[in-house]
Amino acid sequence: MTPEEQVAKMKKAITQAIKVMSDRFGSTEADVAKAIDELKASMQTAPVVAPQASQGTADMTAGA
Repeated sequence: MTPEEQVAKMKKAITQAIKVMSDRFGSTEADVAKAIDELKASMQTAPVVAPQASQGTADMTAGA
């Protein structure tokens, strides 16, 4: 899945979750559970980018 497709999937899941959770009387517990599951699924397939310390930062902490 391309990054653009992943972003589109996440946007759709977030939009659906907001719609379901903001409609307190029109949404069932099943609707809420489905929205939450779709949010989880969209985040699990997202690429994980670990923050990396710059070389200068690593040198300063190693010398301390």
